[in-house]
Amino acid sequence: MVRFEMLQRFGYYITESSEHNAEYTPYWIKSKYPQLVEQYNIPLDEYPRRCREQIVRWATMRDEILEDRSLTHQRSLEYGSRILEAMETDVPYRIGGNVLNNNLITNLPREAVVEVACLVDRNGVQPTFVGNLPSQLAALNLTNISPQIVTVEAAMSRSLEGIYHAAYVDPHTSAELSLDDIHRLCDDLIEAHGDMMPKFT
Repeated sequence: MVRFEMLQRFGYYITESSEHNAEYTPYWIKSKYPQLVEQYNIPLDEYPRRCREQIVRWATMRDEILEDRSLTHQRSLEYGSRILEAMETDVPYRIGGNVLNNNLITNLPREAVVEVACLVDRNGVQPTFVGNLPSQLAALNLTNISPQIVTVEAAMSRSLEGIYHAAYVDPHTSAELSLDDIHRLCDDLIEAHGDMMPKFT
């Protein structure tokens, strides 16, 4: 339902799932409008539920692989084997690939990773040029790309201040919380997970 509402409002079909659209944009999961979660059927517990199911499936899969001598293998729809096959045989294969935006989508940052149509053959993965996205869609993408760039810069420089900057510019966080609230929450998370983090200064 979120995806179709985004289609109506922005004029283009957005391929991300309704669940992720609700997470990535500041319009849906809001303390002032709790009714939106039910109105748009946003499954707030979907990701943890799926993770729990996958953990159970992995245990079953492990037992099957180790104990079932009659186990057969079938090629899945995943791209990996087909990419290798196209590169080895030079029989072209087309994928939607996540690649560095080397001026492929011209109104998004070059250091972003974008998903575009790619041709795979003996020459490897060759992304296609897209040009400009419609302005409203580029703007929508930038609300997430910008915090991601700030996050990567913070990680690469080990900048503690950069962690706060990334949280400040996150679209959902900034739509809900004040700068002071965001700072305090970052402090709490850093303290709770400090032993798992590399040294930040």
